[in-house]
Amino acid sequence: MHLSLLLLVPLLPGSLARVCQNLTIPISISSQNTIFNLQPPSTEIQVTDFFLKATFQGHDYSADIKRGYTTISGNYSIRATFCHPDTGPTRALQILTHGIGFDRSYWDFPFHNYNYSYVDRAVDRGFSTFTWDRPGIGESSRGDPISEMQAALELAALVELTRRLRAGSISPHVPCGFDAFIHVGHSFGSILTHALAGTHPRLSQALVLTGYTQVPSFMPYFSLGGGFAPVSSIPALASAGYPVGYVAPRTSIGVHTNYFAPGDFDPDMLREVYERGQPAAPGELLTLGEGAGVPSSFAGPVLAITGEHDTPFCGGNCYGTSVINDRAANLVQDMATAFPNASAFNATVVPGAGHGLNFGYSHALAYDTILSFLENHV
Repeated sequence: MHLSLLLLVPLLPGSLARVCQNLTIPISISSQNTIFNLQPPSTEIQVTDFFLKATFQGHDYSADIKRGYTTISGNYSIRATFCHPDTGPTRALQILTHGIGFDRSYWDFPFHNYNYSYVDRAVDRGFSTFTWDRPGIGESSRGDPISEMQAALELAALVELTRRLRAGSISPHVPCGFDAFIHVGHSFGSILTHALAGTHPRLSQALVLTGYTQVPSFMPYFSLGGGFAPVSSIPALASAGYPVGYVAPRTSIGVHTNYFAPGDFDPDMLREVYERGQPAAPGELLTLGEGAGVPSSFAGPVLAITGEHDTPFCGGNCYGTSVINDRAANLVQDMATAFPNASAFNATVVPGAGHGLNFGYSHALAYDTILSFLENHV
């Protein structure tokens, strides 16, 4: 096992220093994946055609090319980072799952000396954190971007990691004995977190779903607005070892469109997010909706928090209600129907924020809302 130690000095007076350990975790998992009649897109024309077909109005492209199911089994290497205050591990562990376009650094972004780091804020408020690269992304094992890297397999990875964290068998450097395991997701990471609560409701004591609603109507904005291209045509990713078929925004314009809200970001942050961005697998994009819309029996506290101008899940206006026929105060509040048994449910729209909550000037409000909710309910 590869292990490294990182000690960060406090950034603010009175804050705690943190101790972080990078881990390589071997896991064996299996899942029921969808068989798609699709070859990995390798050219800009093929990638563009894929997104055009996937967004035709009134058309379910995923269903059109679906040819059944198959069991995918394999051994994967997962890269992760465990952090805690320098006083030692705490009573509650946050398991943080990133979304499409990023790796685990989304939660601990180095911009401006980690001033935007969610991990720093969580550790300073007395939480331990576990961030991980989803299968196929970042430093974790890669795989076929159509048949292998799908929501079902990545959910299986999250379930397995959670079980091992609860059992204290991840690493001798990650202790057992946490009183609470909290799952926090962003975007596709929230979809996986929601799915975990639906399939394994007792594995978590609390959920935080960021950058997410259950409204699928606006996903074409994300698909077409991203300006996706093959990773081979993107200098920062061309040499990263991703298989043919992975896609990413060709320029920072696509990143801006999908993750940032007007007036809520530092232009230097946009540049760094683009340069550090990670790609997506078409298999992930084709299986985004798996498990969505099914009420969960999860009985713990749930916080749903999304930026006012979130593009893929709100179409730029989370306060709009016409798409849900005014059945809730806003699109985020509408998620309460998915958690009828939650001990507490809070829906927060972050004013002025975009989809990438951790990257905007508004991040401080988002972080305080999340951490205050968890302090009050866990």
